[in-house]
Amino acid sequence: MKKVAISACLLGNRCRYDGSDNYDPKLLGLLEGYEFVPFCPEDFCYGTPRPTMDLIEDNMGIRAISNVTFANLTPPIKEYAKAFFDNNRDIELFIGKDRSPSCGVCSAKIYNSNKELISTKGAGIMAQEAIDRGVEAFDAEDYLEISKKR
Repeated sequence: MKKVAISACLLGNRCRYDGSDNYDPKLLGLLEGYEFVPFCPEDFCYGTPRPTMDLIEDNMGIRAISNVTFANLTPPIKEYAKAFFDNNRDIELFIGKDRSPSCGVCSAKIYNSNKELISTKGAGIMAQEAIDRGVEAFDAEDYLEISKKR
């Protein structure tokens, strides 16, 4: 059975920053036949509920920065992502929650150090790890759209 890494919130886990979920039965129906391997780096690293974070690009690269403490939250998320993929080398597909600073594949917002929006097409920290490892990766909304066209 093929394995898909999928944002846990899409499965109905209440792990979003505010304790809600993004349950998506249509998406799950399209993934019938896959074995789900859920992930949520933000919940694992920072718990739920938690303050929001944004991706900030500066001379240090792209980092996840807390909107409350302004701390760099990137290292634990990167460590989680690396360990996840090291422990799940047979993942064939990655489905991330669109616009997430951790899981968005090509829809995460990126700001400059003055908090001015510079892109709406960024990859979140965990999604970037999937992309770097050559895993086929989609935002959930894009996967739904692509599947409609098949």
